Amino acid sequence: MASDDYKKALKMGKAAYRRALSRGEYPYLPALDAILTQAEMKTEESLGLVNIPLDQIVGTKTEGRQNSFANNFMPLMPEYSEFARKWDGVVDYHMNQGIGDPIVCYEFMNKFYVLEGNKRVSVLKYFGVDSIEGTVTREIPYPQDTPESRIYFEFLDFYKDSQVNYIWFTQPGSFPKLTLALKKKPGEKWTDEDKENFRSLYTEFSGLFKDKGGDKLKITAGDALLFYLSLYSYKEIQEKSHSEKAKDLDRIFKELPALGDETQESLVFKPEAASGGSVLNRILHPLGGKTLRIAFIHDRRMSESGWTYGHELGRMHVEDVFGDRIQTAAYFLQDDERDIAELIDAVIQDGYEIIFTANQKFLAASLKAAIEHPEVKILNCSVGQPHNSIRTYYGRLFEAKYLAGMIAGAMTENEKIAYRANFPIYGTMAEINAFALGARMTNPRVQVYLHWDSLKDHEHLSELLDREDISVVSGNDMIRPGQEGSAYGLFIRKDGKTVNLAAPIWNWGRFYERIISDILQGNWDSGDDVKSRNAVNYWWGISSGIIDLVLSGNLPRGVRRFADVMRSRIVEEDWLLNPFAGKLFLQDGRAVGTDAGALPAQEVITMNYLLEGIVGSVPSLDELNQESRDRIAMQQIITPESVNAATAKHTPVQVVEKVIMTSEEPPKEAASEEKDA
Repeated sequence: MASDDYKKALKMGKAAYRRALSRGEYPYLPALDAILTQAEMKTEESLGLVNIPLDQIVGTKTEGRQNSFANNFMPLMPEYSEFARKWDGVVDYHMNQGIGDPIVCYEFMNKFYVLEGNKRVSVLKYFGVDSIEGTVTREIPYPQDTPESRIYFEFLDFYKDSQVNYIWFTQPGSFPKLTLALKKKPGEKWTDEDKENFRSLYTEFSGLFKDKGGDKLKITAGDALLFYLSLYSYKEIQEKSHSEKAKDLDRIFKELPALGDETQESLVFKPEAASGGSVLNRILHPLGGKTLRIAFIHDRRMSESGWTYGHELGRMHVEDVFGDRIQTAAYFLQDDERDIAELIDAVIQDGYEIIFTANQKFLAASLKAAIEHPEVKILNCSVGQPHNSIRTYYGRLFEAKYLAGMIAGAMTENEKIAYRANFPIYGTMAEINAFALGARMTNPRVQVYLHWDSLKDHEHLSELLDREDISVVSGNDMIRPGQEGSAYGLFIRKDGKTVNLAAPIWNWGRFYERIISDILQGNWDSGDDVKSRNAVNYWWGISSGIIDLVLSGNLPRGVRRFADVMRSRIVEEDWLLNPFAGKLFLQDGRAVGTDAGALPAQEVITMNYLLEGIVGSVPSLDELNQESRDRIAMQQIITPESVNAATAKHTPVQVVEKVIMTSEEPPKEAASEEKDA
């Protein structure tokens, strides 16, 4: 007769069997042999003796044993069967001597399938044991254009260095992020001490994560740990006590559900119609009539950066709009012993209630400050970030680039256009491709010649223009105060002169005005566009006024009228312009997208390829100058070696730059220069 342990295990197996059937799932163990018939295999590799996490053992190698177990590895055979007697024999062996004989199994996509030792696995899972040793053969498929495949091949590189197989992620790019967070270099082998220290931290943290209910989320314990490591250094976390780690997890836990959301779910594409706030809020000022203190933090002075200049115009705009209801201050950062985290903390201590950090490289420090100071509203200028404690904001500049491309296509006389680009980061590719699509809409034979300013060794833009006899150019989008010349935006070289045609611009004041107004009226958390989201990423376009295309009087009348009609339709009809509709073709002829609709927002944001009609390529890191490499390391990198297919992604960790707090009042007369097209 079977033991009580077998009866309990059998009950667990039958319950899992019924539950699987009710959900339409396969109730038995999956067999690897059947799975491999559906996959194109590349090679097989012997791993030798490996310590295998039991929760990663999910099936059998062959179909012969799979029906003896439910899909949770608990037995299904009757109590009086020989199977039950043998299972009990393994229990006795485990209780008296401990199971020491390694199993034999196969690994596929970091899941394990048992060839010899199914009962040992079943018994150890029943008793809640963490791992078992096994002789493992790895089955490696060919890479596929799927997130799962990209994660797995990143894992293979990580495993070669670390021999760690127990951590897993839901997002591509996470294994490289973890390597950097642990202060390791790709290809650097882990020592035994490295392995022991990391296993200790992961075991402790994953236990806290499970106790907190993390296994009910759409993310893994690895995702949560990586997020923790983005806020605190590996060394800091190692030095924390168990209770301190538990408190940290309590604070960041509300962030974790958003990590499992798709980027699309967090995007706010346009502002809601202004309501003016509730009647009560209009009568009783939500802030009790006090002045709202707002800080803006930039990486460089506006005399050095058109990007900073644009945001400072926005700050001056809201000062004019709200008057004494708000008080603003701007901080410009330079090299010093202080870092951005220390600066943000100092600004909070000075009593600022809203902080706009106007650069994506401040994201990690902004998030950490927001978690530690939930009473302060912090917004970072970036897009698509899965965080609950902060909000991000950015603009769909590719809309203006698309319209500018249409103008460029109509203006070129030899079907050649030059496009000046800076850093190969997410967003840049969408802008380049949108420009090319617009140009080819008005002139299907146009070629767009791509020029990167950020390369180590490159010809000057003027050399490209002379060599290819190009007169129509899409140049830098932003101009700094005092900058001379008109070679920005879209321009044409004619008779030895530079003549402006149009200029994409950022109207940051429109965005800042709307956000501040919502806060003053008590609508920060109550709007339909934000209250149901785990994370909020404002991603507004031309229809909201945050992005615009200023047209020059130098344009021919017909071209200007055409551009005006297109722009007016977007604004008046509140139109969400997506030029990436239908099937699109890459430079090598491959297709992305479908005829049925447009690319989803997440793919537009993370676009890392160039379309047909563009002459040039995405530079590798080795081709970039050092300044560009340093800046890109703080953001999302796109390089050819980081991808195997058109929509592959790679995201390294954020790096915090050293800064100093200063104050600078911008010249009021500079405001008009930005709008001169």
